[in-house]
Amino acid sequence: MNESVAFPQDRTCPYHPPTAYEPLTEDRPLSRVTLFDGRSVWLVTGHSTARAMLADPRLSSDRESTAFPSLTERFARTRTKRVALIGVDDPLHNAQRRMLIPSFSVKRINGLRPRIQETVDRLLDDMIEKGSPAELVNAFALPVPSMVICALLGVPYEDHDFFEEQSRRLLRGPRAEDTEDARDQLESYFHALIATKRRTPGDGLLDELIERQRAEGTPDDEELVSLATILLIAGHETTANMLSLGTFTLLSHPERFEELRAGLHAEPPLMPAAVEELLRFLSIADGMLRVAKEDIEVENGTVRAGDGVIFSTSLINRDTEAFETPEELDWHRTNRHHLAFGFGVHQCLGQNLARAELEIALRTLFDRLPDLRLAVPADQIPFKPGDTIQGMIELPVAW
Repeated sequence: MNESVAFPQDRTCPYHPPTAYEPLTEDRPLSRVTLFDGRSVWLVTGHSTARAMLADPRLSSDRESTAFPSLTERFARTRTKRVALIGVDDPLHNAQRRMLIPSFSVKRINGLRPRIQETVDRLLDDMIEKGSPAELVNAFALPVPSMVICALLGVPYEDHDFFEEQSRRLLRGPRAEDTEDARDQLESYFHALIATKRRTPGDGLLDELIERQRAEGTPDDEELVSLATILLIAGHETTANMLSLGTFTLLSHPERFEELRAGLHAEPPLMPAAVEELLRFLSIADGMLRVAKEDIEVENGTVRAGDGVIFSTSLINRDTEAFETPEELDWHRTNRHHLAFGFGVHQCLGQNLARAELEIALRTLFDRLPDLRLAVPADQIPFKPGDTIQGMIELPVAW
């Protein structure tokens, strides 16, 4: 097995896995990689093995465990702070998830579609009025999910500059001190907001959770703060990056873009399939983390208790045993069982919301701006490093 590859690494192309990961595909489904601190951990790259292991209770998501792997120094400095949902195991994880499931059901999200459409239309109105060219990340890709998650949670959107900046610092640093300070500032913000909502209830998921705790006689501000923080960050960071990188990818594949644009109003609609393929193809959240609680036998190795395990979604979603010609962008493929949202009990709670936002935003963007194009050469457009959620730092476009 290859033990020399460092993880994570930067992509050389924003929509392809790093070229340095290529040797890891030879060892599928399991390889050894080295983290920033020199620790050797397991990297899962096989699709069927990933599904089995993500559903295996012998793998833990408890980030407070001393054996839990850290991808960066920034992550290691905040590892001991409990992260709701994604950083805890059952029964706590199950209890937290049950609190939130009704708010993210297909029915509830479908009810939000008109509001999402209004948000998208208003932002495009503003962008078109200002005229071509435009910077799509800040004009469209970031505010769409920010506005939606604020409305869903009951967080004042006028505070979006603050929490977007703190989210950026939390996820990208660059220094470990930036990450710690950003986490502290977000927690202080939500403590103050929750205190305000307890005095003057509003209309949002956070208000519903406060009322539920009050009715059950179990007030717990720390749990509410942790839930609000992860929902706010995950609710806008991931979708914003998918919108920016998805648009860049489609504009970099003109034949696919033209086919999609021509089929925007087809029956059945083409956009849902295109969104699923973009989720597979881009795999923006590359590196789900776990630690083994017991020994686990895998096809080409034994994961020992205490071993760190990382799931590389960018390689898992391009496993040739699961996807034919996985390097191609093809929304006509029959197998859409990608793991962009994870798998098992920790599968992304907000996936219905993300799909709705992506479908509505991309469809409307391409419908209203059929001549959309990159405003500068593709190789001049900066994208994010490999130790964070993948996406475009900025995206200059014209029409």
